[in-house]
Amino acid sequence: MTTWFHSWRAAVRIARRDAWRSKGRSFLVLAMIALPILGVSAFDLTIRSSELSTEQQLERSIGAADALFTDGHVDGVPLLQDPKGEQSTPAEDYDSANKPWPSGSTDVGKAIPAGSTVLTDSSGSAKLTTTHGLLHTQVRELKAADPVARGIMRLREGRFPEKTDEIAATTGFLKSSGLTVGSTLTARGFDRTYTITGAYELPSDLKAEQVNALPGAFLAVYGQAVEKAGIPKPDVSTTYLVKKADGFTWNTVQEINKKGVVVTSRAVVLDPPADSEVPLYQKDGWGTYQESAAARAAALAAVGTVVGLAMLEICLLAGPAFAVGARRSRRQLGLVGANGGARSHIRAIVLSGGLVIGVASAVVGTVLALILTFTLRPYLEEYMGQRFGGFTVKPLEILAIAGLAVLTGLLAAIVPAITASRQTVLASLTGRRGVRRSSRVLPLVGLAAILLGGVIALYGSVVTDQLFIVAGGSAIAELGVVAMTPALVGLFGRTGRWLPLSPRLALRDAVRNRGRTAPAVAAVLAAVAGTVAVSTYAASRDAQDLAGYHPSLPYGAVSVLVTQEGGRDAATARDAVQRTLPVDVRADVFRISVGKPGCPPWGGSPGCGRYEVVLPPANECPLWRSTPDGTDPSEKFTKEQRRALAKDWRCKSDPNSGSISVESGLLIADGRLLTVLGIDDPGAARALADGRFVSFSRAQVDKSGKVGVKLITDTEAADRAAEQRKPIPGEIKSFTAYQVPGSPATYGVAGLISPDAAKAAGLSTVPLGSFFTTDHLPNTEQRQKLDAELAKIGGDVDLVVEEGFVSKNSIVLLALTVFAGLVTIGAAGIATGLAQADAEADLKTLAAVGAPPRVRRTLSGFQCGVVAAMGVILGSAAGVLPAVGLRLTEERQELHFYQEALDNGWGISDTPPYVPVVVPWETLAALLVAVPLGAALLAALVTRSRGALARRAAH
Repeated sequence: MTTWFHSWRAAVRIARRDAWRSKGRSFLVLAMIALPILGVSAFDLTIRSSELSTEQQLERSIGAADALFTDGHVDGVPLLQDPKGEQSTPAEDYDSANKPWPSGSTDVGKAIPAGSTVLTDSSGSAKLTTTHGLLHTQVRELKAADPVARGIMRLREGRFPEKTDEIAATTGFLKSSGLTVGSTLTARGFDRTYTITGAYELPSDLKAEQVNALPGAFLAVYGQAVEKAGIPKPDVSTTYLVKKADGFTWNTVQEINKKGVVVTSRAVVLDPPADSEVPLYQKDGWGTYQESAAARAAALAAVGTVVGLAMLEICLLAGPAFAVGARRSRRQLGLVGANGGARSHIRAIVLSGGLVIGVASAVVGTVLALILTFTLRPYLEEYMGQRFGGFTVKPLEILAIAGLAVLTGLLAAIVPAITASRQTVLASLTGRRGVRRSSRVLPLVGLAAILLGGVIALYGSVVTDQLFIVAGGSAIAELGVVAMTPALVGLFGRTGRWLPLSPRLALRDAVRNRGRTAPAVAAVLAAVAGTVAVSTYAASRDAQDLAGYHPSLPYGAVSVLVTQEGGRDAATARDAVQRTLPVDVRADVFRISVGKPGCPPWGGSPGCGRYEVVLPPANECPLWRSTPDGTDPSEKFTKEQRRALAKDWRCKSDPNSGSISVESGLLIADGRLLTVLGIDDPGAARALADGRFVSFSRAQVDKSGKVGVKLITDTEAADRAAEQRKPIPGEIKSFTAYQVPGSPATYGVAGLISPDAAKAAGLSTVPLGSFFTTDHLPNTEQRQKLDAELAKIGGDVDLVVEEGFVSKNSIVLLALTVFAGLVTIGAAGIATGLAQADAEADLKTLAAVGAPPRVRRTLSGFQCGVVAAMGVILGSAAGVLPAVGLRLTEERQELHFYQEALDNGWGISDTPPYVPVVVPWETLAALLVAVPLGAALLAALVTRSRGALARRAAH
């Protein structure tokens, strides 16, 4: 025992001294191991600090109150709730008793015990004036300065309101509105002005846009004012903060539940009852949620996989560093053997190097994580949108993370330790490396793994619908590529014969020292493969989402439509758009009006009718034709017939339906609307000028080339006829139609009639609004100004600004590219630094034979570029496989759902799923060209042109 201790203590002392003497290499390995430890430790500290205790959660939700009373909206009937007050349902089973479900409000005040202190907390919304225009904002009425509400809102500046004409605002609202403490504001349709007296924040929602007023100071008077102005009043919800001397026990909560009120009790949440004592959990379907063992196992497997891959990455990079260190210390290790040291002692010395670096990395990474997390806490809170409960440190978790650093250092030193211990004493003392041959078995194992993984991934994507099979097969194939890396590096070396001197020397050095090159290439390969896989999958999802995206208008176009009061305010709305936005072309549109002036497009009001475009019976899908007995017509068809009808144009969904708020998408407009919609069809423009009906829907036109518009004056008779499945009575106006060829995007416009043609046919029209093209997409300030202008109208205005498809993965792709680039440059830089240290004798030989100084810098750049290029090329090829496999699996799943929908008849109008595989060429170009080139240039810039003179080595 004593001998073992002393030998290891000596080995640690030797390793510590060697690490201190080789500061550059030691710092390189220390940084490699410490950086992941820093990141994981900081992540753990951030997550643990952001987690709130139950007491802290209660403070932010109910302040210092003992309970929060909420209307259960069950019309005062008894209800059951969970201990936290998050779930509730009526106590009786209304479905089985054939009783109507209770949904009325409850008088919560009657359920509050006498002698309690009560604060009301009401929430609504309003469009408040800002420096730019109007901003839709949450309005909260709560006496925030009261001790009972302490903790719900945190004051940052000024004070909470004390008068009815004062409000406080969140910092998020002040930032968006451009207002400050001391500013005044009002609301749309409201003549009262309020002064901002303070700025506050919601600890759990720092980005909230909210204002606070005293109870009764805003919402009630605002609702009355806007209701008189014809503007819908906002919905207001009210809860009650209650403080009682002895609090609220679970029995008390259940008694209050009998009055239809939900209670969140501080005492109950802090000390919840057993599940057997909660009546709600005894009802079917209301049991407590327990995370399944499979879900926990999957989560642990995912965490273990990420940690394992990270450790593998570090070992691949750190291992060559220890190997080079062992080679540079081979004379010292030879002396140990010459003086009676056993192979175990040499292994202990090299392993102690990993132990020393691992411990140092653990200490440095942990200390930096503590300092950075504590220093950056305010910025982290702002980024996460909530305040931390405190600076929480879990010692066992931090020690476990630090232990990973020690374990990683030891694992990275295992192979170099075994290799160094196998060197003979003579070879170590003379510095001869002997003949080194690469393994012939490892490439075969790698090739077998590639084939096996590819077969598994192909089976998972083509035969089964299990994503984990695809992921597992892809992982096996990628590990096979890693195993074949030394052999592949040798194949790259065959290209050196066509290269100039410096790149040929760099490539030859990389091939001769595969023990140093292959791990670095494998590390780059792993990082790039993961990036390419995720990037390919994300780009493919974006292409699928883009194909399924239905824009309301062409990019940058604007529409403003007024459907109320016969379009009385349409002119005012279109003028507001033209004043505030960068308008280029304006197209005014009208709609057909049936009945008295001011009728809405859909009718329904007394004295108001409606209209519809007549669908010829021959153009109606057989699956949708009404039957006299009211049965589902699709039941008369077999599965084969339904699938055949899915290809029938009559049963396909109309891509030009649903975006315009008028019946059948029929508008009255001139040729400028075609320009705004981007429809370049001279025939449509001529047809519109000639008074013909321009149709974008094939189903509207009958065999004679006519389109009929039915005017329905008696809506009640029409509704009765529809219920009885009889023809709907009404006058039909017939138009000669021009069918626009192809399927151009019309954004919901199914048909057009010119104003002159509508007048000639005797149709009554009213203004609807306008469509606009813009020079550029309106910004936020212009939108707020426009909202303020439209708010002056008083009625509802349908405003659409088409911003186009916005990818959710653009930031992810950029972050992945940057990450892969950093790993590639780092790994290549490490390999280059090791090559410089390992090949110092070759560089001196080059200088001795007359090579110019720039050769050293050029050689360093090409060494770095060669490693980066090999890793990026192999990683790009390996990363496409898992993404393709996952996409094929998703395509199988979506096709299965589509076929099932066809068989059941309710998906007949759906289009077949589109699941493309898109390669992100921009990301690949950045990885394949920019990253190796940048790595080479960076290495060349930081390398000295001349090496330091060294004395002759003594042998």
